[in-house]
Amino acid sequence: MASTDTKAKTDDLAGLEAGLDALDAVQTHRTPAREVLVKKVLPPFIAVGLVLLVWQVLVAAKVTDETKLPPLSAVWDSLSEMWLKGTLLEVVWTSVSRGLLGFLLALAIGTPLGLLVARVKFVRAAIGPILQGLQSLPSVAWVPPAVLWFGLNDAMMYTVILLGAVPSIANGLVSGIDQIPPLYLRAGRTLGATGLHGARHVIMPAALPGYLAGLKQGWAFSWRSLMAAEIIASSPDLGLGLGQLLENGRNNIDLPGVFLAIILILVVGIAIDLLIFSPVERWVLRSRGLLVKS
Repeated sequence: MASTDTKAKTDDLAGLEAGLDALDAVQTHRTPAREVLVKKVLPPFIAVGLVLLVWQVLVAAKVTDETKLPPLSAVWDSLSEMWLKGTLLEVVWTSVSRGLLGFLLALAIGTPLGLLVARVKFVRAAIGPILQGLQSLPSVAWVPPAVLWFGLNDAMMYTVILLGAVPSIANGLVSGIDQIPPLYLRAGRTLGATGLHGARHVIMPAALPGYLAGLKQGWAFSWRSLMAAEIIASSPDLGLGLGQLLENGRNNIDLPGVFLAIILILVVGIAIDLLIFSPVERWVLRSRGLLVKS
């Protein structure tokens, strides 16, 4: 009888352990490309389609004058004209290349700065409030001094981008490091992960979610800063970017051209998020067992 009870208890414990193992074993297999397309890519296009539909309805109902809301056909004609002239891709690439290079420079500066602020108390007390203040300062405020410092050239553009993006990247990394459980840091030091070795193998992986949020915000600030610089500081020597295209439309009272520039700026922002940041975010979630296929 005793042996039967013992066997029953053993079976119960085995069943309990199997159940706990099943709870812990989160399925993190890769999501099929078709499902990613349906769940991630298709919804933004549907939303944009609905906006365009409402736009066309407002134009057809003549809710407002065409000088305030141009028909979609006029915007399409502006797009077709730029495509036939061969200037469309050139204009987009001028701004995208500047934005990406400026973001990479901000990444190279903001990452070590964030580590320094997060790990050195004196530096945090001295620079931390300044970084918070710079992040809340509108990027357009840096355009006039940057023009006076460097003139109308690419150095001015990159200066505005850096001053807008570096604080966001650094603050995002600081926030991520602040959320690391102290046990992780103590375990890393016990295993000999100190200094740069500890930053690479313990701090950066543990702070990755907050750091990634800072990177996304840093790109947003980079793109907005660049657009502000291109709108205000227009010059033939700088080439024609999306911001300058928007300003040229305003100067020429070309409302379809203005809306075309706005749409292109929006499309680039959505494309960068879908092609770069969304895959990286899914990889981070998958590596931490947080991306579960339902």
